[in-house]
Formats: sequence, structure tokens, C-alpha cells
Amino acid sequence: MKHKAIHNLVIVRGGGDIATGVIWTLRNAGFDVLILECGRPSAIRTTVSFSEAVYAGESTVEGMRCQRAENEQEAWNLLRKEGLALLVDPKAEAVENFSPADNWTSHGFRLIALIDAVIAKKNLGTSREMAPFVAALGPGFTAGLDCDAVIETMRGHNLGRIITEGSAMPNTGVPGTIAGHNADRVIHAPADGLLHQVRHIGEVVEKDGVIAEILQENGEKAEIRAAFTGLLRGLIHEGYRVTEGLKIADIDPRVEERENSFRISDKSRSLGGAVLLAVMMHQAGRIQRRQATITRLEDRALGKNGVNNTEEKDTGRFLCQKTM
Repeated sequence: MKHKAIHNLVIVRGGGDIATGVIWTLRNAGFDVLILECGRPSAIRTTVSFSEAVYAGESTVEGMRCQRAENEQEAWNLLRKEGLALLVDPKAEAVENFSPADNWTSHGFRLIALIDAVIAKKNLGTSREMAPFVAALGPGFTAGLDCDAVIETMRGHNLGRIITEGSAMPNTGVPGTIAGHNADRVIHAPADGLLHQVRHIGEVVEKDGVIAEILQENGEKAEIRAAFTGLLRGLIHEGYRVTEGLKIADIDPRVEERENSFRISDKSRSLGGAVLLAVMMHQAGRIQRRQATITRLEDRALGKNGVNNTEEKDTGRFLCQKTM
């Protein structure tokens, strides 16, 4: 009797530009990938984000097409046919199909890993109980407590480092420097309202030129202007209801590099490689779980009675062996 093939599946939470670099890498390495997104993604590099499939039904990045599934059954069908699907599932309820009791197998797929690539700078509900291997990108996670590995996202020497004990570097709030520009590269919404795009990704914008408008509830318009002349690399989805302070645009001073607006970034590609390596290390037994003996830093703070609570304790969870 011929047995149906079991496909190795990786679930990725998030479909923004960083997550897309991870997804693109995993899919090209032969893994089927299910993307779980929220119903209103706020990615600004929309030309290289699979999350755009939430709005448009599909998104193609560097030759790879991702389609949105309307429900779980359609997601499984898309995965069997294309090996890649996006499902609006902000609470990751699709993960409940898999459990250790069933050898992490369901619908013809064996869950290999879950990757949290939301880049929210905090944990939005990911735990190690979700998959046999769980990795998370950036700050907000502790390897050995809520995931098995943390991938460093800070630019510099440690970018892409696989951390199996502890956390990534804290968020500085300052973007990486490009051609002398850092904080002024990123534009935040000055008010609440509906965003209307005036310019588009890939266009050169002049200093003080209007790139977008925000229609406020009082009927007034807040103009969004470029801080310097450069290439509009990112702009949040047309008609998005923004809140004051939300990141809505990104300008690149390298006007000669227009094609890069439509390509996965060096950072995203590097993180994709790091995630793939972490998954393969787990498959090879190089990253394993053992009983945890560490706690989060905030759990080591002074207790309510003022007694120093810094001693380590067994949490009853698992901790990855230190491999890097």
C-alpha cells in the first residue's frame, strides 16, 4: 500500500519585510511554509512583504508568489499545491492542529518549527509548547523560556547570531545609519487618520516634498514631507488607518539603488539564513531542550516585600543547550 508523503512544515508568525526574507529562504530550502498574519498588517516595505497578500489576495517577492487562504482548509490545500500560503490568524490558532501526541503531524504535514518574525519587540503569545522547535527574531524573547533560540536582529557584528541562552540586544529605537542618515530616514505619523499615498515606493522624493497625507476625523489633512532628498523605499498601505507615532515611511538616501526597493534587503536575507541554520541545527540535534534553570531578567527583580529575588530557579520548562 502506497503511503502519502508527509511534508515538513514551518509556521512563521508575521509577513513583513524581515519575515519575508525568512520565509523566502525557508521555502527555497525545501520547507513548506504557512504564514500567520494579522488582519491589518502595517508593513511599510510593501513591495517586499508577503503580508500584502492580506490586502491584495497574493504577493510576489523575487519570483516567489504567496496567496492568501480564506480559511484553514484552503490553507492546507494551497500548501499541498504551492508549498506556501498565508492565513489571517493573529492568535496562531492553526497551530492547535499539531501536538506531540500526534508526532506533530496533521493534514499531511509534520510541523518542524515555528518562527516568530513579527518584530514587535515583545512576545505576542508565542511559546515553546507550539512546536518541536521555536525561534524568535529580535528583543522581547528569552531563549530557554519562551523560545528555543533567539536570532539577533541588531545590525553589526552580531547580526544573525543564534542565541540559545538569553535575549537579543534591546531595541535602541534608532535605525541603522545609511549614508549619514539614521533617525531621519524613518517617518512617523504626526496624527491619527486615514493615510493617502501621494508618492509611491521606488520614486525619488525631494526634501520637504509631500509623500503622503493623513485625513483626520476633523476633516483636516496632515501632510507628510521628506526630511531629505532620497528614494522612497517604504510607505504603509494606501488607506491604512494610522495612529500618531506609527512608523509609516522609509527614505533611502541612495537614489541610485532604486531596484533595491523591490528586493529583499541584506538584513532580511542574513536573518533568513540564520533562521534556516537554526532549524537545521535543531534537526541535526545540535540544539536540544533540557530542564530550565534560568528566569527572565524582570522575574529576578526585587519582590513586593523588597527582598532581592535574583536567585535562579527551576521553572519547569525547557532550556536549549548552549551551542553558539
